[in-house]
Amino acid sequence: MPQTFAEKILAKKAGLENTVPGQIVQVTPDVALSHDNTAPISELFRQMGGEHVFDPAMHAIILDHATPAPTTKHAENHRIIREFVAEQGIEHFYDVGRGICHQVLVEEGLALPGELILGSDSHTSHAGVMGAFGAGIGRTEMASIWAVGEIWLRVPESLKIVVKGIVPRGVSAKDLALHVIGNLGADGGLYMSVEWHGDAIRALSIAQRAVLPNMMGEMGAKNSYIPPDDKTLAYLQDRAKRPFTPIYPDPDAVYAQIVEYNGSELEPMIACPHTVDNVQPLSAVAGLPVDQAFIGTCTNGRLEDLAAAAQVLAGHHIAAGTRLVIIPASSQIYLEALQKGYIETFVKAGAAVESPGCGPCMGNHMGVPAVGERSISSANRNFRGRMGTKESEIYLANPAVVAASAVAGAIAGPNDLD
Repeated sequence: MPQTFAEKILAKKAGLENTVPGQIVQVTPDVALSHDNTAPISELFRQMGGEHVFDPAMHAIILDHATPAPTTKHAENHRIIREFVAEQGIEHFYDVGRGICHQVLVEEGLALPGELILGSDSHTSHAGVMGAFGAGIGRTEMASIWAVGEIWLRVPESLKIVVKGIVPRGVSAKDLALHVIGNLGADGGLYMSVEWHGDAIRALSIAQRAVLPNMMGEMGAKNSYIPPDDKTLAYLQDRAKRPFTPIYPDPDAVYAQIVEYNGSELEPMIACPHTVDNVQPLSAVAGLPVDQAFIGTCTNGRLEDLAAAAQVLAGHHIAAGTRLVIIPASSQIYLEALQKGYIETFVKAGAAVESPGCGPCMGNHMGVPAVGERSISSANRNFRGRMGTKESEIYLANPAVVAASAVAGAIAGPNDLD
C-alpha cells in the first residue's frame, strides 16, 4: 500500500504496517520539546500525579521566549524550570542565551530524519527541515507525555507542494513561503502534512529550507516535511545525537492535494496586516514608512539571513526615526556572525544587536512598538498584538528587504537604495 511521509512514519511509530488519514494512532515521541512554558507544564504534570518524567533522555527544554528574564515573574519561572530539570535529570537543557528552541534542536542534532518530534510550541513543524515529523501540541498533552510517554495522534491528510525551476537571485525561501500561504490561504493546510518537493527545494541550502516547514504553521499544517538528501546528511555528520533512519514517501502515494509552483517566477513578497495570507508583492507596498525593523526569529535568524542583511547594511546607516533590532537565532550563529564581521556592520549601521532568543516576536519584553507604529519583520506572524501592541501594524518580509527598509525608513528592497 503506497504511503505518504506522514502515513508511513506514524505507522512505524505506532508499530503498524500502514495507516490511513483520519486513523488514530498511539505513539511515543523521540523528542518532547518545551521552552519557557515548562513551568506550567510541570504544574499540570504534578496535578496528574506525576513524580518522575518518562525517560529523561527524551526531553529537550530550552529557555528562549522571554530571555534574559525581563521581570521577576519571568525570572521565577526560569528558576522553577532549572530546579525541575535538575530534579528530573533532564538530559537536554539549554539555558538563557543558547538560542531559539527550534534552531537549537536542529543544531544540537536532536531533530533527526525519520523521527517524531512533539513540542509545546506551534512552530515545532520546523523539525521537518531534517526530515522529521514535527508537530505542536498543547501543554496538557505535553504533561501527559511526561507522565506516560505516549499520546494519541490523528493521521493527517497530505498536501504535496512541488516547486520547479530555481528561485531567482534576491528572492528567498521566505518569499516562497509567503507566496504559497497567500495563494492557498491561512487554512490551506489545516491539519495536513505538507511535503515539499521539486528542483527549487533541492537547490536551497539547509538554512533556507528551514523557513518552509517553520512557516507552515501559519497555514494550519500539522507538520511539514522536506525529504532528507545529501545536504541533510552532511549537516548531520558528527552532529546527530543518535543513529537514525530517513523515511521517504512512496512515489505513487496518494495525496489529498498536489499543487505546483514555478520558483523562477517568484519575486520578493510582503505579508501585510493583520494576517500572514494577506500577501502582496514588494512593489505594491513599497514606500510605506516604517518605525521599526526586526531581523531574527526561528524563521529568519540564521547566518545566511544575517549575511544578507549585512550585505545591505554595509556602508549605510538606518534612517532617522527608524529603529533596527537584530537577534541571531542561536549562540552558534552569533559567534559565526562575529567572526565574519556581520555584528560590527550592524552596530556601525545603528542597529541594536541582542542576545539569542525570540525577542520582539513574542512582544512581551523587547522591541515592543508604540501605538500607531509600523514594523517590518522577518518573523512568521503579524496578527494584532503579536509584537506586544494591538494598535500597531506588522509587515513580514525576507531579511534583505527588512534591512533595506531600515535604511530607507520605508518599505523597500535592496535595489531601491542609492
